[in-house]
Amino acid sequence: FIGAAVMAVFGIPTRHDDDALRAVRAASDMRVALAVLNEELVRNWDVQLGTRTGINTGEVVAGDSTAGHAFAAGDAVNVAQRLEAAARSGEILLGRETHQLVENAVLAEPVEPMTLKGKAEPIRPWRLLAVLSEAAPFARRLDAPLVGRKDELAQLREALDEVVRERTCRRVTVVGPAGIGKSRLTNELFDVAYEQATVLIGHCLPYGEGITYWPLRDIIRSAAGDLTLSAIESLLEGDEDAERIANRIAAAIGITPRTEAPEETFWATRRLLEHLAQARPLILALDDLQWADETFLDLIEYLAGWTGDAPLLTLCLARP
Repeated sequence: FIGAAVMAVFGIPTRHDDDALRAVRAASDMRVALAVLNEELVRNWDVQLGTRTGINTGEVVAGDSTAGHAFAAGDAVNVAQRLEAAARSGEILLGRETHQLVENAVLAEPVEPMTLKGKAEPIRPWRLLAVLSEAAPFARRLDAPLVGRKDELAQLREALDEVVRERTCRRVTVVGPAGIGKSRLTNELFDVAYEQATVLIGHCLPYGEGITYWPLRDIIRSAAGDLTLSAIESLLEGDEDAERIANRIAAAIGITPRTEAPEETFWATRRLLEHLAQARPLILALDDLQWADETFLDLIEYLAGWTGDAPLLTLCLARP
């Protein structure tokens, strides 16, 4: 808290790949929440509140937050404060660096160049209009030609052919540092396999509470198009245990307040994937597996060992 202002810093003490998007989403959500609150304030007291926000990205000098030193200082902070001061009521202005990091996930429009105190050259911020809820945290160039990965792609295609031919489950792990092209490689597999198989994708998150089965939540959304109990049941049409399976999966991904033992969730997930694979082979792609909870890793091991008479390729992407 700084006078009438609040400063929030994303990336201290631990950095995440999507810190910039998290900051922008937080600002957008606050603006939406304030609009709802203002309806009540106008109705009851005939007053309303206004906020203005500046968001910027860059290197800072930071205190040790584990020791209670909650401060960050530097040019990135100064520019964010100047953007906030220049914004109109209800406006969210993004610095150039922030916009570059989130441009694939937001709707924004350029603002006329601004001369800010302490900056030798004018800067050109962007005005945030909206955050795209289903957009990826950061842009990936998946449209460039694939170079130097023919052997790896051939191995993935061979694994898929084996899964289809033998109606079995196989797990393949692609390991490499960030930016080396894991997603680019697997996306190439999806392109050549789309007529042959259904692709379901789940992402592991590096932070948050209650996210053990977050990748399963993504998978259900990909398969059903919605996160409801009825949507899960529709995926299991014709299965005599459809209601029981759907209830256990719904509990695992937080749709219902029930809690289930891990072995019940494992059983239900296997039965669902086996049911889906009867109609069409499945590629189950699990991204950022280095963040996965131990229980979710146990689920992957369970699927590899117990899935039967179902063509399922589990593709695990992870950093070292």
